[in-house]
Amino acid sequence: MPRRLAGPPAGPHGEDFSFVSPLMISMVMVAVGIYARLMKHAEAAMACLAVDPAILLIVVGILMFLITFCGCIGSLRENICLLQTFSICLTLVFLLQLAAGVLGFVFSDKARGKVSEIINNAVVHYRDDLDLQNLIDYGQKEFSCCGGISYKDWSQNMYFNCTADNPSRERCSVPYSCCLHAADQAVINTMCGQGMQAMNYLEASEFIYTNGCIDKLVNWIHSNLFLLGGIALGLAIPQLVGILLSQILSNQIKDQIKLQLYNQQHRADPWN
Repeated sequence: MPRRLAGPPAGPHGEDFSFVSPLMISMVMVAVGIYARLMKHAEAAMACLAVDPAILLIVVGILMFLITFCGCIGSLRENICLLQTFSICLTLVFLLQLAAGVLGFVFSDKARGKVSEIINNAVVHYRDDLDLQNLIDYGQKEFSCCGGISYKDWSQNMYFNCTADNPSRERCSVPYSCCLHAADQAVINTMCGQGMQAMNYLEASEFIYTNGCIDKLVNWIHSNLFLLGGIALGLAIPQLVGILLSQILSNQIKDQIKLQLYNQQHRADPWN
């Protein structure tokens, strides 16, 4: 690993400060994720480990921290190895994002099936995780939907299951976020979804959203392709800039090393 060179720096160090914000953001993400995870009961947390938003926050935060740490330390110490690691990691992340977008577009049916699986899994663990519950409630209210395919998908949840031997007080019900609310309603009736699964679509549509969230989500994506494209571009540009800056700085350091070796070789004979 090359040591820091004496003399003039290899290049401007504006790159050093470009890593500070992502580094701080990643540390905050990890801290919030760990805090949210520790605040939950261990049994409930393990039951819905695969769909826990806190876990996702921790994983993304740790990966972001490691990548930006390599870039920050590599820039400050002018370490080619860390800079190359940072550049390679950013390139891999960019390619994975690009591949995910292309595969999601080409294999839209399989992507839809995977989304359905995730939503159904979230429905099953609705009462096990408060963060997941709030996320589902927010999504159902924003997209004016209920369940995955329809409101009867809530029968997959042990509390809302519509079988005769279910002792839960929420038997055959749906969450309050499925309910139709009047614009002037000041107090939310959290029991408004009571017994809705026992009704047919026409009867239930007078009180709740009967359409599933999968179709609503797909329609929203199709209607906001330009917005999603802009967000993807906004995420890709900083990554490409980081890759470019790390390569420029690495080349500057290599040039300085060559210059220093050249000066050392010719220092003994000043006439050469």
